[in-house]
Formats: sequence, structure tokens, C-alpha cells
Amino acid sequence: MQRRPDVTLTQLRYFVAAASHSNMTKAAEQLLVAQSAVSSAISQLEHQIGTQLFIRQPSRGLVLTAAGEEMLRDTQSLLAHLGEVLDTARGHEDVVRGTVKLACFVTLTPFVLPSLISDLRRIHPELVVDVLETQAASVRAELRNGTCELAITYDLALHPDLESEVIGHAPPHVILAADHRLAGADAIALADLADEPMVLLDLPSSRDYFLSMLRGVGVEPVVRYRSASYETVRGLVARGHGFSILNQEPADGGRTYDGGQVVAIPIADDVPVLPVVIVRLRGVRSTARARAVADRARAHFASRRAAPTS
Repeated sequence: MQRRPDVTLTQLRYFVAAASHSNMTKAAEQLLVAQSAVSSAISQLEHQIGTQLFIRQPSRGLVLTAAGEEMLRDTQSLLAHLGEVLDTARGHEDVVRGTVKLACFVTLTPFVLPSLISDLRRIHPELVVDVLETQAASVRAELRNGTCELAITYDLALHPDLESEVIGHAPPHVILAADHRLAGADAIALADLADEPMVLLDLPSSRDYFLSMLRGVGVEPVVRYRSASYETVRGLVARGHGFSILNQEPADGGRTYDGGQVVAIPIADDVPVLPVVIVRLRGVRSTARARAVADRARAHFASRRAAPTS
């Protein structure tokens, strides 16, 4: 029988750090060791398993090979579960503790994270949630390189090697200045705004969603202003600089940061509703920490669906 390679946890941790940064020097800085220690550990690891894990490119740093990609996914899962194994050995198998790294879509974060973290702190006081605000197109990279273990995002531009679970839906609505001619409407057909300027929430993937929605009903939008800030978009709309389309609405109504007022009105057209999803790398087993976060995220959106509407 072929002897298994004598691989150490140190080698695996150094490998994950190097893959996360695509650079051995940055990995060494994170690990507080010499760069030569990281380089030597990875070289030994490649020699022991008989597989090249990185392509060394002077201009791009480290690039994972196909074998390296697969090993990174499995190694992250192994290291993530090591703490749980040790807790079980110490008799703490029922306690969810430690740090879980969660990515959240930047415009979802203020509507989801505060109550989610409060719930988790009440139920799992020894669990720390380390939050990264990101965009849908960046989720795969954050999961693959170990920056986060799971993500809560919209179902936008997700890579096929990601596993997603729908936990809620975010229907789009038009926002208008409170004194707009259509501000009192029960619902608005997007064609009624065809000749008006638009203030676009200009984030990757999001912009395509909003623009394709308008073009899908025959409206070619006239974008006057663009902003990556949710609140800047609302502020510009409140001051009469155009209409916008968003998927979340603050609980305190239409007041903006600078004292303006907007109204949110349902869209009369049959337009796509954005699913809200929990995302993981496909084939990677979740830790108890990640499962705890996912459970509370499901409960959060379930309570929103059950809440009475005004």
C-alpha cells in the first residue's frame, strides 16, 4: 500500500494564506513568519503530495493550478472543522463558539446585519461574526480564498461553483420625490417614467438588473446621476433630480439623511423580483458556526414575510 504523505497543519495553513493573498510575502506578513518559511513549507507540501499547487508568475504572483483550486477548497473545510473537533473533545460540542466570517451584499447589510447579529449574540453569545460588505460579483472570490465562509447576497451574477439557497425575496419599487406628480399613485407603470431622468444605483450586477428591467418594458432610461451609495441615490431623488428603482425600503419611511422625503411605490409591470440567497462554495461542508448564521438568516426573512404590511 502506498504511504500517505506526511503533511502538517502548518503547511496547510501556510498554503491557504498564500492562496488567499496570491503572494507569499503578504502571506508571511499575515502569519508573522519569514517569507522563506512560507515558501519552504509550500515547496515541501508540493513535493510530499507530488502535485504542483501554484504557478509562480513574477507579474501576477501565485496562481492556483486546478489541483491547487481543489485542494484549497478541501483544506479550508478541514481547517474550519478543526476547532469543532477540538471543542467536541473538550466536551463543548453543543456550544457554538469562535469566529465565523460572513460576506453580505453592500446594500443588504444595513437591512439585515444589525438584527441578525443581535439574534446571534442572544442565542450564541460565544459566537463572533466577522462581516465583510461586498458585491455579488465578488462573492466567489471571497469564498474561494477563505475571506468568508458564507455570504448573504442577491442572486446576481453568481458563479456555478457556488451553492445557493433562497431565503427571501426583494421586490423592486420606484422611488420618487414626495412632491412628484405620481407620488400618490398606488402603482406605477415604468413607461410612465420614460421621459424622466433616472438616478441609478450604480453597482456591478445591480446596474444591469435595473437597466434591463426598464428595457424589458420598452423604456430606454435617461441616466442623469449615478452613485454606488444607496442613500445618495435616495437623497438625489428626494431633491427632484430624477426617479430611481430600489429593492429595500428603510423602516422609518421616506426621510433621507439631509432631510428630504421620498415615497416608494410598487411597480405595476411584471418585473423580476430579486431572490435573497445564502451562498457557500459547492461541495464544502458547513461548520456549526456557519449553520448557526444560516439558521438565523432564514428566521430573519421568515419573520419579514410574516410581518403585517401597512
